[in-house]
Amino acid sequence: MSQQGDRPATTDDWWGRLYDESAPDTGPAEAPDDTIDDRFDSAADTLGAEGAADATTRAGYGRAVDAIGVDDEEDAADEDDEDVDVGAAAGDGPVSRPLAWWEARGAYPVIQTPAPESPPTIVDTPQPPPTPAPAPAQAPAPAPSPVAPAPLTPRPRAPWEPPPAAFDPGDAGPPPVTTPARTPAPDPRAAPEPPVPPRPAPTPAAPLTHVGDGPPTYDAEPTALPAAEAENLGQLVADTVLDGARYGTYTLRAASMRGDSARYRGEPRRDALLTARFGAGAGALVLVAVATGARATEGAHLSAADACRWIGGAVGRSCSRLAEDIRAGRRGDLKSGLHRLTDRTYGKLRARAAELGREPEDYTASLRCLLLSADPECRTRVFFGVGGGGIFRLRDGAWQDLEPLLPEPADIRGEPVLGFGSARSDVPAEQTPEGDRLTMDLEITKPPGPVVEDPVPPPPEPFRFRASVARPGDTLLLTSVGLAEPLRGEPALGDELAARWASAEPPGLAGYLSDVGLRVKGYADDRTAVAVWEA
Repeated sequence: MSQQGDRPATTDDWWGRLYDESAPDTGPAEAPDDTIDDRFDSAADTLGAEGAADATTRAGYGRAVDAIGVDDEEDAADEDDEDVDVGAAAGDGPVSRPLAWWEARGAYPVIQTPAPESPPTIVDTPQPPPTPAPAPAQAPAPAPSPVAPAPLTPRPRAPWEPPPAAFDPGDAGPPPVTTPARTPAPDPRAAPEPPVPPRPAPTPAAPLTHVGDGPPTYDAEPTALPAAEAENLGQLVADTVLDGARYGTYTLRAASMRGDSARYRGEPRRDALLTARFGAGAGALVLVAVATGARATEGAHLSAADACRWIGGAVGRSCSRLAEDIRAGRRGDLKSGLHRLTDRTYGKLRARAAELGREPEDYTASLRCLLLSADPECRTRVFFGVGGGGIFRLRDGAWQDLEPLLPEPADIRGEPVLGFGSARSDVPAEQTPEGDRLTMDLEITKPPGPVVEDPVPPPPEPFRFRASVARPGDTLLLTSVGLAEPLRGEPALGDELAARWASAEPPGLAGYLSDVGLRVKGYADDRTAVAVWEA
């Protein structure tokens, strides 16, 4: 070759001329700047196409080692051999070429190794989408399989690099095949699992409607309406009255309803309820009055309404003084003043009975009242009244009966009172203390006097008064006879109300009406209840 020397090499000196230190390594570069690529091109031209035709080394295992032979019959005409397309040789396998002049045909065997088979690419065949089951949970979709990377093509070996070791395909096992984990797809032919029915919500317990040994005799709902007169429609009263308010630190609830017996027989409600506020701001005064007409008397509901109306008017006219006494804690002044107002109310009732031509005891009512200040700083609660009923307090989950104690008749001591057994001072006595008569008995017969057979009037009902200071969490309950008797006679009623009112938040109007309407067998009278919750 003209680029390697001046003349063709002979058999004796070809080695020396090829590796002579004085000889240049390669021919002169075609470009002014000598690069690695230029030197590779020069070396490829020097060695011929045989050094670049090894396709197996291009596939990943290096260039095979060719034994270089010398043929003394080759002449310089072999310098014009054409270069071999290395890329085509790498892709199509080994390529035959003419031997160079320094190569001896058949002198050394050419070791060629087959290109290793590229690992099979795992392609995850997508499964058909499973039929959606009615169950709420769905199987997760299979993860996509990884795609095998393309094999890397090693760079060509330079002529001065040592040849790689021969590759034996038997030494290396097959490349490991990684199979990704798959989630088994559901069998579409299998029958779908039946859906799990939702668990039904627990049914709330039915509210308790009665306590005691058994259910009451009468129905819980009204049966008959009271009789009405066209000229006196204003005298009709409703079956149920409900009211409420909130002032200062307390919440007020009030309800009055006909008893089971009156609802069944079509009788009017004998209980009357009055809630009123006098004044404004912190100086306001709240009055709640409860009255019950006499049993088995005509117009009992009218006398109860009159009692509430007249005591309300009397308190309203004195509200400023009463509110001041309550805030100042003047219990003595309150007791005497309220006693006087109550006596005036009962005097009006007796006068009304005389107008109607009825006896005073037929047109009367028991009266119980509560006075509450609207001042948030005042927690004094005042109770007063005359007649039967009850005043209770729920504190720390236990009921307390606050009814003022009255002395028994046998415990009353003192001289006889005028009109009830005492002698008149203006009539002289007929005998001395020693038993001597002061007049002469002439045995003259006297005409008989008029016979008086009227019964001795009963003593008037005593006045009841109590003032107490409330604590946070207390519940004060003022009731008529219809609710006071079952509270004292049936402990289960008090226990049930204590359980319902154990919460710090007072019930609403509807809930309160349901609570006070809890029935007890054997108690069918009208019920009126006023409750005060302290915050």
